[in-house]
Amino acid sequence: MNLRDLEYADALARTRHFGAAARACHVSQSTLSIQIKKLEEELGLKLFERDSRQVLLTDAGVTLLAEVKNILKAHRQLKEKAAALQNPLAGIVRFGAFPTLAPYILPLIMQPLHQELPHAQFQLVEDKTEQLLQHLLDGGLDAALIALPVTDARLDAFPLFSEAFTLAVSRQSRLATRKSVRLEEVKGEELLLLDEGHCLRDQSLEFCTRIGIGESQSYRATSLETLRHMVAADAGVTLMPALAITDDTPQIAYLPFRGQGPERLIALVFRSSTARRSLFTAIARTIRQALRTQPGIKPLASASTI
Repeated sequence: MNLRDLEYADALARTRHFGAAARACHVSQSTLSIQIKKLEEELGLKLFERDSRQVLLTDAGVTLLAEVKNILKAHRQLKEKAAALQNPLAGIVRFGAFPTLAPYILPLIMQPLHQELPHAQFQLVEDKTEQLLQHLLDGGLDAALIALPVTDARLDAFPLFSEAFTLAVSRQSRLATRKSVRLEEVKGEELLLLDEGHCLRDQSLEFCTRIGIGESQSYRATSLETLRHMVAADAGVTLMPALAITDDTPQIAYLPFRGQGPERLIALVFRSSTARRSLFTAIARTIRQALRTQPGIKPLASASTI
């Protein structure tokens, strides 16, 4: 029995699919299948039930693979601590961000991160917030950019910045000639939101509750760029984060809110048990510095918080 075989078993337990597990482990499906079978023979127990359509855990598999997950987690933590002792600002950093932030922030921060942390190798992952949090807890990610609040006690966070929302409206809208807009002036507009699972949707729904309007029932988008095109076509209005504002869609006017408008708080989130806190401190400092002049961005205090 070796760690690699345990990684194969853990991947199969997570994906419940031999092909997907093999891809996750960067091996052929036949290699993974053979090693799983050898592991079961060595343990003297069947861990998985297999048929042509699905893979299920046996009762023994449920019990033992929980222990396998703990063993792999302890192994990762040991490697992290050893790497931190050698050079706390070096090594592979599996780094995540959610879809309504990643395309706009990563081009702004990756070059500064490479300059400030030349011995760190960033592997980037874009996924919805719920999946990012699970990957952090499972050890699949080291850190991620996530909108606060984060309430899991197993996770810690460095707050980075608040990002203001503007109201994106078509140039044909009654509001398009305004330089700014009050919250109550949005009433009566068709507010377009993202589909379920996007944290920007949750933030937008809070906005809806705050001003007493409902979302559009005729359309839900799967991406911020789709929302942008729908607004350009005068299908409704939407909330646009400051970093996502561009000047390449002349059919859209972006209106800041007067007074205290809606915003989201972005933090660098990581496991509380990590041995790489000094690295994440440096990453957080670099990101704040890289965004200091961006419109609509307000740096937050550097203290650790949840």
